Formats: sequence, structure tokens, C-alpha cells
Amino acid sequence: MANQKDAAATHTGIYLAGLVGGVFIDMLKMVMVPLVFTSIVVGIANLRAHHQIHRVWITTLIFSLTTMAVSVSIGVTSANLFAPGKGLNLEMFHDAMHSVDASHMTLGDFFAKFLHSLFINPFAALAQGDVMTIVMFSLFIGIAIVVGGERCRNLLNLLQELFELSLRIVGWIMVIAPFGILALLAKLIATQDTSLLLVLIKFVVVILGTTLFHGLIVLPLILFVVTRMSPLRFFRGAKEALVTAFATRSSLATMPVTLRCTEQNLHVSPSITGFVVPLGAHLNMDGTALYEASAALFVANLAGVELNLLQQIAGVLHRQGRRDRCAGHSQRGHGNHGGGIAIRRLAC
Repeated sequence: MANQKDAAATHTGIYLAGLVGGVFIDMLKMVMVPLVFTSIVVGIANLRAHHQIHRVWITTLIFSLTTMAVSVSIGVTSANLFAPGKGLNLEMFHDAMHSVDASHMTLGDFFAKFLHSLFINPFAALAQGDVMTIVMFSLFIGIAIVVGGERCRNLLNLLQELFELSLRIVGWIMVIAPFGILALLAKLIATQDTSLLLVLIKFVVVILGTTLFHGLIVLPLILFVVTRMSPLRFFRGAKEALVTAFATRSSLATMPVTLRCTEQNLHVSPSITGFVVPLGAHLNMDGTALYEASAALFVANLAGVELNLLQQIAGVLHRQGRRDRCAGHSQRGHGNHGGGIAIRRLAC
């Protein structure tokens, strides 16, 4: 009888934790689409006020592509060096993999499918939460507003107000963030298969080690070499955003805090932060790139599939093309907010 009561209490606790955590994640998803769309459009339009507009977007693009390439290289190198997944029994993961559909594509087919996915009906993308397509559509709208000039001033003001409203809603959601995060962690601990976690410990250690190396060594080194800013000073100015990012694991939830840190603590011009922060929150996710690169090779090792370098690169590119569909969600990847904030310093 006592065991039955304990089991019932455990089941109720897991249900309540899942309910609270699920509502927290759903609220973030609810505000994601308007925040992504308005933040990028307004950010691009705000670049008109900056006297070095070309330098800002070129620096942002170069930094994002460079750090992503470095993070992917670290992930692929570590996965080849330590080979996590080799020697494990694929049957252990049968329950998690039985519903996964596999398909074979050539490199040309992959690029054709990827490019096609970028330019679909924007209203369908907005309804489905397809972040990468929304980003592309937002870029075109922002550029069109810049070209339109004063004729589009009313539309820009409307989007600016919608962006500020979205940020305010995110602020309200963040009030319950500690409870939502606690509920998510409680459910994870209660339902996690510890034996499976022990089997995956090598993969977990490789991911943690390479992510810390990239975030604490590589990015601060780039920051110091280019801007001569002390990494300690940078971390002091960005600590609030970094803590929020670590706690929520959500780029969108961290965006208001990142804006405040860059403008008030690191003294970056609002005309720069208004463009770089929103775009960086969606595109500059080095941690996700590193994780996806390692995970792709981990799955290949697990399945006993030998991949040459070209196949590894194609697989990683495929994962990078899909990662922005989960951008901004808590527990859906590992955004590198230190790298995102560093862009603002490089662009100054």
C-alpha cells in the first residue's frame, strides 16, 4: 500500500512538473515568431542610423561564419579523436530511434533542398514557426524598409512597437522562469534513464569539454586579439546575460538581457545592438554548431558507419541548415551568447 502511494505521488509530481515546464516552453514558443520577425526587421532598419553601416553587417557576417566554422572544426576533430559511440550497442537506443525516418541524398540534392527550404510561403513559415525561413523573409523586409526610406516610416514605427511589446511579454515570462526551469529539471531527473546516461558519459564529457574550450578560450582570444578588450572585463559586463542564457537555454528569452548588457555595461551604440543582437540570437550559435557536429559523428559511430571527410562535412552542413528551426527554444541546442555579445564589440 505504501509503495502504491509513493508511486502515485511520484506520478503526480512528474505530471505537475511536466505541466509547469511545458507551459513555460509553450509561452516562449508563443512569443518566438513575432519576436524573431520584428527584431530582425527593426534591427536592419536601425542600421540606417549608423555611419559605418557596411562595416557593421560585414563584421557581423564574417564573425558569425568564422566562429561557426571554428566551432564545427573543434566538434568534428574531437569526435574523430575520441570517437564517442564506438563499441556501443545500437539496440540500446531502439526505443528512441524507431520513429526516425532516414533518407539518402547526394550533396547536390541536399543543397537544392536546403535552398528551397529558405524561400517558401512566409505566412506558412510564420504559422509553422520555421525560424530559418522567417529570418530570410525578415531580412528582405528590413532591406525593403531601408530602401523605402521615409515612405515606410509608419510601418517601421509599427514594427518597432510590436518588437517592444514582444520584449515586454518575454520579460513577463521570465518572472516564472525559475519555476519553469526547476520543473523541467525535476522531470528530467525523475524520468531519465541513468543507465543510458552512464553509457553516454564519454559523449557528454567530450561535448562539455569542447564547448568550454570554445567559450572560455577561443572566443575570448578572438575578442582580445581584435579589440584588445580584457576577457575579464567582457565577462563582468556580460555576466547577467550569460547567467540568464545558462539558466534558460533560450536565445530569445535572453535577448532583452543581452540588449541591456551590451548597451549599459559594455557601452555599445544602440544602432549596432539593434541589428546585431537579434540577428546573433538566431544565427550565431557556436555551441549548437559544435554540438550538432559532434552528435552527427556520434550517431555514425553508433551505427557503425564509416564516413569520409566529405561525407562528414555534408552531414554537418545538413544539421546546421536544420538547427535554426529550433533556435531560441529552451533545451533545443546550446546557443553561445558570449560569442553573440562579442560581435557587438567587434563591430564598434
